[in-house]
Amino acid sequence: MSSIQTEPVEKIGRIQWVALQNQLLYLQKNSKFYQKLFKDNHIDVSEIKTSADLLKIPLTTKEDLQKCNEDFLCVPTDEIIDHVTTSGTLGNPVNFALNEADLERLAENERQSFEMIGMLKGDNVQITTTLDRRFIAGMAYFLGLRKLGAGIIRTGSGLPHLQWDSIERFKPNYLIAVPSFLLKMIEYAEANQIDYKNSSVKAAVCIGEPLRDIHNNLNALGKKITELWDIELFSTYASTEMATSFTECVLHTGNHIKPELIYTEVIDELGGPVKVGEIGELVVTTLKVETMPLLRFATGDMVSYTNEICKCGRNTVRLSPVLGRRKQHIKYKGTSLYPQHIIDVLMENKLVSNFIIIVEKDEMGMDLLTVKVDASVSKQDLLLLKQHFQTSLQVIPKIDLLSDSDINDLKHPVGSRKPVIFLDRR
Repeated sequence: MSSIQTEPVEKIGRIQWVALQNQLLYLQKNSKFYQKLFKDNHIDVSEIKTSADLLKIPLTTKEDLQKCNEDFLCVPTDEIIDHVTTSGTLGNPVNFALNEADLERLAENERQSFEMIGMLKGDNVQITTTLDRRFIAGMAYFLGLRKLGAGIIRTGSGLPHLQWDSIERFKPNYLIAVPSFLLKMIEYAEANQIDYKNSSVKAAVCIGEPLRDIHNNLNALGKKITELWDIELFSTYASTEMATSFTECVLHTGNHIKPELIYTEVIDELGGPVKVGEIGELVVTTLKVETMPLLRFATGDMVSYTNEICKCGRNTVRLSPVLGRRKQHIKYKGTSLYPQHIIDVLMENKLVSNFIIIVEKDEMGMDLLTVKVDASVSKQDLLLLKQHFQTSLQVIPKIDLLSDSDINDLKHPVGSRKPVIFLDRR
């Protein structure tokens, strides 16, 4: 499978549309869920010939996946090789399955991603994310690196001592990591007299947390990491449902889509396409997926996009970082916010060491926004934080003081594979 990202825009569009039509025919033949969807909505997939025609097909939701999970299966169960689940950030985890062709597609997706950031055969890469616990990403990274021909160090998540011991032993050029874990690695290195600034690591492929703002500049978290450790950070965006990742190139101007593997739309609240640069919900159709392909799946993630030609030579649409989930939209004192807006203020000003954001309904049914911060914060810093909120967001959330341990208990609910810094109790 070869990438088409450097082909002319018109050719990319033709190839992608053929792949989309093939996926529609495949769904009509093999998917119980979509067979019913097409029948109930009087849709003949052979008549879907334009992007406007595609809008006639209803969105597939996370609720559909939960309620009708087995109806999405398009292959016999004895063909399934790998079983995974979603992270369950906004609800119960959803089952997904992959056959041999899907695993090969997953590997190709990541191979392209790693090549996009300049990784080469022979580079050593340390995977600091879990390869178990039904997590698709760790498997994807391993398969993609193997396909690329890179050396792989599978340390898994946590255990800073093991991470640094592995860096010393195997001299990786790249890390794959959650950004906040890089800060923990730095903290451990400084506490244990490890000369991390002169390690073999030159870059990190970051997952799970935004590194950049809507303008593709490093956000507060990204700046904090690079101020301490002079390594290059690459943003990625992916989900289990998409079985595809979007990755920055070396120019860091947005996450490139892979048009032969996925079809993307960014839609407004009425379901129509947004204009370039406007924020909307990302909707995806997976291409060349055999086991559980999805058609017009509403991710819930709010992004913008650009179709300007990238100077790296790739002629593909690029997505902005995710601002938040559609369901996480907050209307607070007349101001529209997403969690990342609040996180950026908290991280940028470095006035609090630990925090969690909570939104719930007040007695009038309005959104009540509360930020719980470490009780060790001084009165002066608390006043400065409120000023920064007012300046940056034009509103000041309710701020409560809580012990560090109590905040950590809230951030690590039972069964969660990653820390939760935004709790939506509405």
